[in-house]
Amino acid sequence: MIELPFTIDQFLQVFEVYNRAIWPTQIVAYLLGAVVLWLVKKQGPSAEIYINRIIGLFWIWTGIIYHIIFFAEVNPAAYIFGALFILQGVAFLVTEITDVRLRYGFKKDIYSITGTIFILYSIIIYPLLGYSFGHVYPQSPVFGVAPCPTTIFTIGILLQSKGKVPVWLIAIPGLWSLIGFSAAFQLHIYEDIGLLVAGVLGVCMMVFKNYKTKFDIAYGT
Repeated sequence: MIELPFTIDQFLQVFEVYNRAIWPTQIVAYLLGAVVLWLVKKQGPSAEIYINRIIGLFWIWTGIIYHIIFFAEVNPAAYIFGALFILQGVAFLVTEITDVRLRYGFKKDIYSITGTIFILYSIIIYPLLGYSFGHVYPQSPVFGVAPCPTTIFTIGILLQSKGKVPVWLIAIPGLWSLIGFSAAFQLHIYEDIGLLVAGVLGVCMMVFKNYKTKFDIAYGT
């Protein structure tokens, strides 16, 4: 493994400073997360637009505020990570001016059920596991404003899509699941095992679903 340029104490200290500085944005993030879930249940073109805007906001905020402003203090690579997160956020925002249509909706299929598990993990289980491992707020990642739980949530939401999910919306969450887990595992942030599972399993499921949808359309099945 690549040796990290910071210690576990420095990593957790960044989160403490960051969480104190942005309070009460964490509450706003949870409220926006609840809005996303309501919109997924509501369904419809307008719901799709606002879901993508909120998730895009999560990624852009995390890229600029967490990675570039705070995390870069201990890790120069955070500038690259920040750029990737900003790019992912913009990708969600531009979906409404492309021909991409992500018709979100909770369903009783393996994709939606798996996605729902990831969503619940990012919002509820992730912080509870973190607490059990000694990562107590404010020295802990928080949904919507920190990279790993936000990535898990995003993959969970994308799995609610009724159709194909473009590769350019999947690539960065999948990449971050590997980068984030690699660093977090070295730092004993074991709740991020869920990040690896969501990234590998979620991305594989979406790629398979894309090919299945293409096959079904091609052969009228």
